[in-house]
Formats: sequence, structure tokens, C-alpha cells
Amino acid sequence: MKRTAIVTGASSGIGESISRLLCEMDYEVFGFGRNFEDSALKNETHFLEGFHPVECDLLDTESLLGEVKKIREGYEVFMLVNNAGVGYYGLHEELDPKKIQTMVRTNLEVPLLLTQVLLRDLKKWRGYVINISSVTAKKSNPHGCAYGAVKAGLSSFSESLFEETRKYGVKVIDIRPDMVKTNLYRNADFCEGEEKESYLLPEDVAEAVRNLLGMRDSIVPVEITLRPQLHRIRRKKIQKKQN
Repeated sequence: MKRTAIVTGASSGIGESISRLLCEMDYEVFGFGRNFEDSALKNETHFLEGFHPVECDLLDTESLLGEVKKIREGYEVFMLVNNAGVGYYGLHEELDPKKIQTMVRTNLEVPLLLTQVLLRDLKKWRGYVINISSVTAKKSNPHGCAYGAVKAGLSSFSESLFEETRKYGVKVIDIRPDMVKTNLYRNADFCEGEEKESYLLPEDVAEAVRNLLGMRDSIVPVEITLRPQLHRIRRKKIQKKQN
């Protein structure tokens, strides 16, 4: 029987690349996302073999857990990839409560809930929890205090969960990418540099997943940090409104 993985934020970016990789590795992949209309995981009529799109609002807890329950009824979940994330940037005093709540719930609450629901299955199959955190988890983040805080929480969760579950064979890996060329920065006034050496691609993070899955079963790379060779950040051009 094929191994089964659940990947959040699978409709684009890092989640889409990891989902593609796992399908290529003969996994059944249930990818959670809001909308798969423009997903690169499908052609005009069909999704990639082994990929099952699950359109779901991750912040609708009842719906989210209901979808997971249906998956568990028919499949043995071997891997959970907590990838979905959202970021709002700027001075902390300029964030509104809704943006803060969205970051806390998407980046931290959802991984905690999904891991809790699936942990008995993951223990049974000696499976994987892969959390996509950020380099911001381990440094100060002016103009991104809240985002850095929730990613630090996710990394802390990863570290503690590994110690709690390692005796059961569960492998918990915290992947901390630096700036990746995705739409994460759509709400920011900055983006990645122009040089290809100044940013990561979603495929780079997926390749890190491929490498860790190829390791001897008794080895766990609990922390993986990925950084581009160059450090470059561009300020977005703000278009003036026409009168």
C-alpha cells in the first residue's frame, strides 16, 4: 500500500513543490488549500497521479478536522507537512488584531491541531512531522515581530515534539528557509532580490525534503536551515494613484 501524506498550503509555492515531489516518490498526497484552480499540479482535466486536492479553509476548525477524519478512514497517514503560512509585516503598532490572529492561527494553531489529531497514526507507522518554519524563528525581527514570534513558536514545538515522540520512532523535522520566491510577501512592502543567488525557490525546499527522506531510518535531521548565497531585499515600487 502507498504511504499517505497530508500537506497544508499545497495550492502554490513550497507546499505545491513538496506535494509534487511526494507524488513522484509514489505517495498518496492530500493537499489542503483554498483554491486549486490555478494549481500547477494539474493539467486541463486531471491532477497529478496520486494527488488529492482538499479545498478547505484551515481556520474553519470543524471543517478542517472533518476532512482529516475522512482521510484517516480510508488511508494510513505516514507524513504530515505543516506548510501553510501567512505573513504581515511592518511596525507592530500598525498591525490590526485580525492580521495578528490570522498569523497565530495559520502558522501555529493549525499545525498544533493537525499534529495532535494525527499523532497516534504517526506513532503507529513511525512516520514524519515536517514543519516549515523560517529563519526568523531564531533571530530578532523588527518590522516582522508577530511573524517571527509565531515561527519561533512552531520551531519550539518541533524541538519539544521530537523529544516527546522520538522513542516511538516519529521523526520531527523543522525546516527553516530564508527568503523564498513565493507569494508570502504579497502583503509586504519588500520582496526578494533580483539576482537568482539572493533567494530560494520552492523546489529547493522540496529537495531538502527529498534528501531527509533518503537518510538512514535511524537518523533525524531535526533542524534544516536553507539560505541563499547572497542577502538582498528589494523595496516594492509603490504606484501612485491617478486622480
